[in-house]
Amino acid sequence: MTKRIIGLTGGIATGKTTVANYLASAYDVPILDADIYARDAVSTGSPILDAIAQRYGEEILLEKGKLNRQMLGEIIFNHPEERHWVEDLIHPYVRDRFLKAIAVSVAPTLVLVIPLLFEADMTDLVTEIWVVRCSEPQQLQRLIQRNQLSREQAQARIKSQLNIDEKASRADIVLENTSTLEALMKQADVAFSK
Repeated sequence: MTKRIIGLTGGIATGKTTVANYLASAYDVPILDADIYARDAVSTGSPILDAIAQRYGEEILLEKGKLNRQMLGEIIFNHPEERHWVEDLIHPYVRDRFLKAIAVSVAPTLVLVIPLLFEADMTDLVTEIWVVRCSEPQQLQRLIQRNQLSREQAQARIKSQLNIDEKASRADIVLENTSTLEALMKQADVAFSK
């Protein structure tokens, strides 16, 4: 039997986690999250974190050797070449973790939450692509509120990703997160039952 592997993506703060949490609770589907794997990749003492510290200096580390995410964010979201350097370290690690998790899963359906699905060339891992999107003003407002960012910081993060319309054009399913939570869940129900 072929696994159904849903690649859930979208822009930052468009509602991916909301949809993933709903699918997990409503359909008991395992969720594999690229962000969790990416955090593991830079855990204290990891070779990837060591490489980052060598490149940016010890000040990129907090006490106890943890990554200063805020400082790294300021570097990578303002310097695309640095973002690519960091992503080139982390993406292979994340891909490997996905491959291992898919291989051992006995679930007929999996959801892979991959914010950078297209940017990281991970579309080959999934059998269908769902994109969650909302309007740009909504996205900006949600990101500013959620991450306590300035408007400029939020815009830099949004611009660092592939344009949401481009993502939507490459999707099998587009979930519009522009009105109510209930409306979003209904779209997810329809998409999941296909």
